[in-house]
Amino acid sequence: MSEQPRDSSAPALFTWEFATDPYPAYAWLREHAPVHRTTLPSGVDAWLVTRYADARKALADPRLSKNPQRHSAAAHAKGKVGIPGERRAELMTHLLNIDPPDHTRLRRLVSKAFTPRRVAAFAPRVQVLTDRLIDAFEERGEADLIHEFAFPLPIYAICDLLGVPREDQDDFRDWAGTMIRHGGGPRGGVARAVKRIRAYLAELIHRKRLELAERRDERAEEGEGQGQGQGQGQGQGERPAAGERSGEGDGEDLISGLIRASDHGEHLTENEAAAMAFILLFAGFETTVNLIGNGVYALLRHPEQRALLQRAVEEGDEGLLAAGVEELLRYDGPVEIATWRFATEPVTLAGQRIAEGEPVLVVLAAADRDPERFGSPDVLDLTRRDNQHLGYGHGIHYCLGAPLARLEAQTAIGTLLRRLPGLRLGADPEDLRWRGGLIMRGLRTLPVTWNSAAE
Repeated sequence: MSEQPRDSSAPALFTWEFATDPYPAYAWLREHAPVHRTTLPSGVDAWLVTRYADARKALADPRLSKNPQRHSAAAHAKGKVGIPGERRAELMTHLLNIDPPDHTRLRRLVSKAFTPRRVAAFAPRVQVLTDRLIDAFEERGEADLIHEFAFPLPIYAICDLLGVPREDQDDFRDWAGTMIRHGGGPRGGVARAVKRIRAYLAELIHRKRLELAERRDERAEEGEGQGQGQGQGQGQGERPAAGERSGEGDGEDLISGLIRASDHGEHLTENEAAAMAFILLFAGFETTVNLIGNGVYALLRHPEQRALLQRAVEEGDEGLLAAGVEELLRYDGPVEIATWRFATEPVTLAGQRIAEGEPVLVVLAAADRDPERFGSPDVLDLTRRDNQHLGYGHGIHYCLGAPLARLEAQTAIGTLLRRLPGLRLGADPEDLRWRGGLIMRGLRTLPVTWNSAAE
């Protein structure tokens, strides 16, 4: 790594105490070492970028590649980067690990699943899932909101979006639970879960490809039969409308859409399709788990802000709910540090020279508390304006699933406040534990209580 003077007064990073409240340490880094070289728990040396302006610049800098192959051999030898098990399982070719032009091609294919129209059409299903989960514990008067609510909601939602059959979704829930529980600990359990997911997705893609081929053959046979039995101009009104043919309407699941795109010449390999489905599952559920969990926790720790939002929800003010979710993303967002970047040439940030091949980690949590960008950044203010936080990144790698995550968070938090108005913490905040890990920030558990109907 490039040399940087060590400062003995620098705060300790990546301890359990740091995980509980990293913001004082990030404030020190922003002021004294905004681009800071450190050794990560994995043994990898990396640069941390903590100021908003520098972070925004780094996130959009094409010289900072997402491809782990750019990691210098000497640096790579010191430790591992990325998701445990993904390299061995041939899952590397996904949006978080590639650059243009492949990134542009794959993102164009997947973006069709996250259009405003598609997400809006998915809203009723998210509401059904939300109400069903609350139904399961409402009468008890207590629950762990992480394991019983924030965790299963996005799992079932992303499985529906991908096209995972309902009877298989609990398996996905178990595998995803392993990834969350062990994400900051032993890598073996995570790698095994990744391997199981990869094997399942490969089999599911194969099965869906056969089903699509059978449907095409059936339609071709029907078309031939109609052509032989009808005169010219007859039967025209019986054809499916545009967008309904071949399952191309909004109701098609994402995996089927990826297969169809591949079969129609988009040059999507089977490994790319599996990797894409995997990263949408991995990135599409844990961020939302943490957004809901961190968000509800922040509201319960700030009763005046929670009361403000409670009144808005009861009065049907969707505007404050939407703005409130944005502030929760800024204040204590689900992604603490953006995923890995690697310098493709020498880069200078805030006066620090980063050599080719060195890893760069943009600390979103630090940037979103930068007083140079946000007034009173350590204050939770649901009415905050001009809230251009970096919670979902910036530039060409801006989170593709952000619209869906926002929908899920608004639905989950709004429904909780509406159905459980007496919601309160069921444990002392000092007794709660945050999951260890580098990228994500989230609570292990969130015990809550309320007055049940029986009381």
